Amino acid sequence: MKIILPFLGKTKEQYLAAGIDDFAVRLRRYAQLELPVLKEKKGTAKEDAARQQNEEGQILLGSVPQAARMVALAPAGQQLSSEELAEMLCRWEDQGVREIAFLIGGPTGLATELLRKADYVLSLSRMTFTHEMARLLMLEQLYRAFSIKAGTGYHK
Repeated sequence: MKIILPFLGKTKEQYLAAGIDDFAVRLRRYAQLELPVLKEKKGTAKEDAARQQNEEGQILLGSVPQAARMVALAPAGQQLSSEELAEMLCRWEDQGVREIAFLIGGPTGLATELLRKADYVLSLSRMTFTHEMARLLMLEQLYRAFSIKAGTGYHK
């Protein structure tokens, strides 16, 4: 299975970049992983959030292969336990899904249009995280899910 997690811009916080690198190495034991860094849309004070979301959404959609299952991360999405995420990944793998793209918006989130196009909308939490922190959390949860699938002790 191939996991695609595009980033809008580089991860600026060193401690988050180190954690992202660590979990990327770990996750690659179980799945192909692509972490493309895309050009982020720099918002201006006069620019409205909806316009920025739409432009970033188009950039993100351009990085997703046509046949990939698309998972958008948003606060209003479905919250899953780590075991439920592992079960969902197993189910999709059994259905023949070969690529899954997890889309994290920029500081203003994801556009409503992109959320409608997504195959699944996932929420990491009802709490708010920076988009850079969401990258690390998503990678850790993917690693945890694949560890659960493989029956390793990481989850305990």
